[in-house]
Amino acid sequence: MTASDLVIRPATPADAPAIWEIIGATIRAGETYALPRDLSEEAALAYWLADDRETFVAEAAGEVLGTYYIRANQAGGGAHVSNCGYMTAAAATGRGVARAMCAHSLDHARARGFRAMQFNFVVSTNTRAVQLWQTMGFEIVGRLPRAFDHPSRGFVDALVLYRDL
Repeated sequence: MTASDLVIRPATPADAPAIWEIIGATIRAGETYALPRDLSEEAALAYWLADDRETFVAEAAGEVLGTYYIRANQAGGGAHVSNCGYMTAAAATGRGVARAMCAHSLDHARARGFRAMQFNFVVSTNTRAVQLWQTMGFEIVGRLPRAFDHPSRGFVDALVLYRDL
């Protein structure tokens, strides 16, 4: 797969099984998202596809390889800052899917009138993601000491990343 083979489009109800396959595995691993590891499929999909966000899927040759959502980070005076969550299928790791979804989300955020993007809670041990977000122009603007209970590493820091659009 090359980046040109990847199509990023709004998620539809028919994508729910493929989205669950991706987010379910990530949630169960418990290494990158502050969600209960035993979150039910119904609750996980309700979270990922909630009405307060737009959800997208990234696919190649009809196979969903990743998904992301975008929403306002806060209400009211903070609504000009966007927030996203990204998950990629394990089989698609290292194939540029997360980078393509991030680039898409930055363009989409601009088109929606957002002025910045903030990631509130990036687990510090998720070094691939931290490095990727930094190459996409994000800066680490905060560190939350021992804020995440990693299943194998114990309490690790979480990072706040930010970039202007």
